[in-house]
Amino acid sequence: MSQASARRKPNDQPALLDTELEHLPAELRWREWMGRVEAVIFAASEPVPREVLARVVGRNCNIDLIIDDIRAELAGRPYELVSVAGGWQHRTKKAFGEIIHAAFGTPAGQGSKDLSQSEALVLMCIAYFQPITRGELSSFFGKEVSRDLIGVLRAQDLIASGPRSPQPGAPYTYVTTKNFLSQFGLDTLRPLPDIEALEDAGLLSREKLLAGDIPVGLARGEDAGEEEAGGNIVKNQPF
Repeated sequence: MSQASARRKPNDQPALLDTELEHLPAELRWREWMGRVEAVIFAASEPVPREVLARVVGRNCNIDLIIDDIRAELAGRPYELVSVAGGWQHRTKKAFGEIIHAAFGTPAGQGSKDLSQSEALVLMCIAYFQPITRGELSSFFGKEVSRDLIGVLRAQDLIASGPRSPQPGAPYTYVTTKNFLSQFGLDTLRPLPDIEALEDAGLLSREKLLAGDIPVGLARGEDAGEEEAGGNIVKNQPF
């Protein structure tokens, strides 16, 4: 068999990536792992989860410590490594948001439609009470939550269909997405304030929701980089 034919064999595989780097001194090995992790995160268009980063480093590599060292090196840079939506992502620091907008002439919330007050309220309720049906949302607000409103949130990939409800007819429920976490600078839903604690403290109630009193963290993102420097604009619109 010729060498050309051998190269075309379907079972040929590229050389495996050396992740252990046992030939390198410990310090150089760590620096190489740091470079690999940062390169993968930098090249990704969405947050990179731990299992993806684990493919390019050794089995005994502590990814959390790698991330800490990368963050330390970025301390004086205009961007940072943030933990969001179950992974890590490079994002411009919030302090530079206005500078970026001035340079490119783009409004705050670039790339996403501003949420109306009604959309923000419904999104907030889904975040707190998911999985929840459209009928349950309508009962909560005392007025119908339209399919069009749900469609807006789905089109922005802020919500998705959840499990079927055990109610008669098995209606769809709605849940928030990873993109919701990313847009609002959240790693998980755990940082959301406990709803019962907010009610006990008098900070959140059905009346406040219906009056449009939206907690700042859900009206606009606080830690998600340049896209959130100006926050989402909340407009008064009916459901």
